[in-house]
Amino acid sequence: MTGKSTAQGRYTEGGGDAAIAELRGRRIPRMFVISGPSGVGKDSVIRMLREIFPDIHVAVTATTRERRPGEANGVDYFFYDAPFFANQLAAGEFFESAIVYGERYGVPKHSVRHALERGQDVIVKVDVQGAATIKQQAPHAVFIFVSPNSSAELLQRLRARKTDDPDVLMTRFAKAEQELQQATEFDYVVFNEHSDHGHPDRAVSQIRSIIESERHRIYQDSVVV
Repeated sequence: MTGKSTAQGRYTEGGGDAAIAELRGRRIPRMFVISGPSGVGKDSVIRMLREIFPDIHVAVTATTRERRPGEANGVDYFFYDAPFFANQLAAGEFFESAIVYGERYGVPKHSVRHALERGQDVIVKVDVQGAATIKQQAPHAVFIFVSPNSSAELLQRLRARKTDDPDVLMTRFAKAEQELQQATEFDYVVFNEHSDHGHPDRAVSQIRSIIESERHRIYQDSVVV
């Protein structure tokens, strides 16, 4: 039997269903900003989240840096040359942009906006500087900081990548230690402790719980970009 109770103990049709419909109608698309120091494993985490949440739109960052082995254009990054990036920036087509280690990075606005308009949740991966910029523009997004288990482990990961010369590597490491001080500006912190098989299972599980919890909040603020 559906309906709501009256003073006489009888039920009227539709009361309960209307309340349930109203609760379902509160669900609005969320934007999850995932950030952390260079080398902490953000890309691996997001690859696994893609498999868990195939319905979530993962925003692809544009960059002027060179493509690394195994990276695909339009999947890992949009690889722009410097003049094209500058034109897009001048046209206001980036949600946020920053210069990191001499290269430009930015999240194109249109993909984020269109996904939210379609009712999709969005994951945005940015560096810590980029997350701060996004927070100024979209304070109702959910900000997740991915931290290494220790400084020594982070340095080991940076060395294992073998993509930077020693001077650049140490610059990244010094910057990472500064960025760790900004973790308190985020809504959540997750420690990326790799399993024996080399996968960030625990961090991914924790972020999955965050996403599912945020989706079920009674009061949700719209993200406007």
